[in-house]
Amino acid sequence: MSTSVAPSSQPVKLKPIAKWAPTIKVQRFLALLLLIFQGGITVTGSIVRVTGSGLGCDTWPLCHEGSLVPVAGAAPWIHQAVEFGNRMLTFVLVAAALAVFLAVLGAKRRKEIVVHSFIQGLGIILQAVIGGITVLVDLHWYAVALHFLPSMILVFMAAILYTRIGEPDDGEVVTTFPSWIRTVAVIGAVALSIVLITGTMTTGAGVHSGDSGVGMDGRLEVDIDWIAHVHGYSMYVYLFFTLIVVAGLYRSQASTHSKKLGLMLILFILVQAGIGILQYRMGVPRWTIPFHIAMSSVVVAFTSLLWSQGRVRKGGSATVTGSPEGDQKHRELSARKAA
Repeated sequence: MSTSVAPSSQPVKLKPIAKWAPTIKVQRFLALLLLIFQGGITVTGSIVRVTGSGLGCDTWPLCHEGSLVPVAGAAPWIHQAVEFGNRMLTFVLVAAALAVFLAVLGAKRRKEIVVHSFIQGLGIILQAVIGGITVLVDLHWYAVALHFLPSMILVFMAAILYTRIGEPDDGEVVTTFPSWIRTVAVIGAVALSIVLITGTMTTGAGVHSGDSGVGMDGRLEVDIDWIAHVHGYSMYVYLFFTLIVVAGLYRSQASTHSKKLGLMLILFILVQAGIGILQYRMGVPRWTIPFHIAMSSVVVAFTSLLWSQGRVRKGGSATVTGSPEGDQKHRELSARKAA
């Protein structure tokens, strides 16, 4: 069934706030920055945790009662700087999401892409609220877990957005993976969800509460050795299903790009497993946690990038902005500049 969109013959109305028709290259660059920032803010969040700076700003949305910014003597200055700096990065993330949203609107991209970009902005706002709740409940483990997991969802969706922006809106939707591979991939995604959930539980039962004054109050009361093994075994299950998916890609003669993504995903899973084993053997030293969190984002992103290749848009004539109307708008804007 074709889902191609015929180019419009009507002239594009140029609104004063939308006299911009960015190319696909520009849109993808902005989407890549958004993807990197979505993963990056989880790393800075982990730095807040391992430095014990989670209550460096002890309220929200203010840093301290009556002050938006850190206050000398209210908490150790390093804790205030780390926590306040992490909060400020949220505005960088908001700027990136807004840039992508305006870019796809300016290029007149299809509804799917606009909705994806809007969800990114909405998700960032929701995450800021969850982060505030986490502070207000003194970093209880369940609140920290609920703060981390939505970030992984946003990383997954940001990777989808990056892929879809590169596809022409007037192209035809083509299923490139056999149905059984997509089924196994769904099972793998469920396994990955379990990996992430048990990972937050392992962290919740561990010694890094997020603030030096909290100690073990509000920690998950479960045997740390047991939950760490559950987390590790769930990673092996996810790796098993990923191996099946990649083997299926080679057997079905999938695109070279898909096969490369699959191999890279396997490599990143192995690296992540290695970091996890190292953490367990060394007693979870602080410096390993940001690396483990960073690789979580990488694994989730590449899982999404590979998943996105299962159904893509091919062909189409919108090769400049990705949208027939966007291409027409781009030509008109170029003609105006040349005049």
